[in-house]
Formats: sequence, structure tokens, C-alpha cells
Amino acid sequence: MAMVSEFLGQLTLSYGAEVEPKFPTVVPERDFDPSKDAARIETAIKTKGVDEQTIIDILTRRSTEQRREIAFEYERIAKKDLMTALKGALSGPLETLMLGLMRSTAQYDASELKASMKGLGTDEETLIEIVCSRNYKELEEIKKVYKDMFKKEVEKDIAGDTSGDFAKLLLALVQSLYEAGVKRKGTDVATWISIMSQRSVPHLQKVFERYKRYSPYDIKESIRKEVKGDMEKSFLTLVECFENRQLYFANKLNDAMKGKGAKEKVVTRIMVSRCEVDLMKIRTEFKKQHKRSLYQTIAEQTKGDYQNALLSLCGGDD
Repeated sequence: MAMVSEFLGQLTLSYGAEVEPKFPTVVPERDFDPSKDAARIETAIKTKGVDEQTIIDILTRRSTEQRREIAFEYERIAKKDLMTALKGALSGPLETLMLGLMRSTAQYDASELKASMKGLGTDEETLIEIVCSRNYKELEEIKKVYKDMFKKEVEKDIAGDTSGDFAKLLLALVQSLYEAGVKRKGTDVATWISIMSQRSVPHLQKVFERYKRYSPYDIKESIRKEVKGDMEKSFLTLVECFENRQLYFANKLNDAMKGKGAKEKVVTRIMVSRCEVDLMKIRTEFKKQHKRSLYQTIAEQTKGDYQNALLSLCGGDD
């Protein structure tokens, strides 16, 4: 890693928390009536065998704020909590997806992070995806919400559940430890962590371009040669997100729906967490990269009510 470190050590980075435009597939319903929606959901839950389609039609086509209003009205009408009612009425991947939609994007990410560090063993894939793919503003919000929900700093849980350079990288990303505009001298992984945790996307894109002139390999090839395991996955995720965040998610969705049966956990996490952020753009990147639409892929690789919910979140074919 020496050559990479030397190159990165010469750079001065400008810190950036750029505001990114949104490309959602789920937007607020225009003729919104929370009382009517709450009453329809209560009827759907009480129906013999449960009317899943009505629940899907309502909750996948309302914004987070509107779902919150529905939950408030539901409690007033039914005298019980909507989350509890959905848990009792639904099961399997559909239940997981619907309960995910009842949280804000930051709450959902925070709960997924918590789940990835719960019990025996750590779910590194989820940890890497969330910490390395969220921008500065999103991570700040996740940290705040995590503390509200679990009465603990996310940094403490990460530090307790990971170790070595992997822990250092994740903590640097969530803490935004590094000051801007200071020339970095360093070697090996420490230099990488310092550079990557800056998150000034336009600047880093230029860095990767410049890197090609210094090395016979591009930055991703160098990472694959020089680091392994969780660090390799983390750095590659960071680079892919710096280059094109929506393409990163499109590729993850494609990988999760390759072959027989979908990796429901990954598919649910991306669809729920990105539907009000940039899923429309992810759809575009998916079609461009994989020569078929995300909608078609979901239709082929999933089934039943879960499939219907995903297709509704997808928001149409391309």
C-alpha cells in the first residue's frame, strides 16, 4: 500500500457536506385523508385472512410524514398502536418491509445498524453498506436518531462490536473526525482512513482521476491488491459511492436478486431506505447497467404480497 499511501498523503482535501437533490419514487399523496386511510387499514386487518393488498396500496404510496399521521389516526380510531397491529396481521418479508416503512429513513437506518450489532456476531455487510454509503448529512441524522431510540451513542456500539482498522474506519466516518484543509502525512491504512472519511465527493472524484496518472491501476484495483476482508469491502463501497452512489445501490440490488430467490433482507433494506431519497435514479442506473428494468427484475425474482409491495415502492417500469 506504500505507493497509494504516498499519493494520498500529499493531498489537501476540502471538507464537503454537499446537499444532494432527491429522486424519490414515493412522494406525498395529494388527496391525503389520514382518517380514511387509518379506517381502511383497520378494516383490512380485521378482514378474514387479512386484506394485505389494501395495506400495501396505502402504506407504499404515502410519505413518511403521512404514514406518521395515519398511525396517529389509527391509534385514535382503533385504540391500539399501528406497528403492533401490523406485526399481528402480517408475517415474513412483507411484515419486515411494512414495519420498515413506518419509520423515517434515519430511524430505519438506525434500527438496521442496531440490529447488525445485536447478539452473537456482527452483520458486517449491513454495517458497511449504511456507514459507507450514507452522506455526511444522513449520518449526522442517523447518529441523533440512534441516541434518541437506543439511549446510546452509535460510536460506542460500533467500537464495542468491531476491532482494528475496520473499527477505526467506521468510527472516523461516523464521527467526521478529520479537520479540513490540512495536508496529511501518513502511511498505510491510517492515510486511507483520513482521506476517505473526508467525504468531499467532487474532490474525491478528482482524486481518483488523478490517481490513474500516478499508478498503472485504478483506485479500486489498488484497493483489491492491497487490503482484504472488511477493510477491502468498506473502501470499495466508499469509492463506488463517491463515484456514483445510485449505481452502487443498483448493483447491490442486482446482486441480491441474482440466481434463485432474492436476498430479501438486502432488497428490503435498499428499497425502504432509498424510496424517498433516490430510488428513481437507482432505477435509471439499474436499467443502464443491467439492460433490464428494476421493476422486471423484482417481478421475476420475488413473489406474492412481498413482490406487490416492492413493485409499488419501485414506482413503475422503465
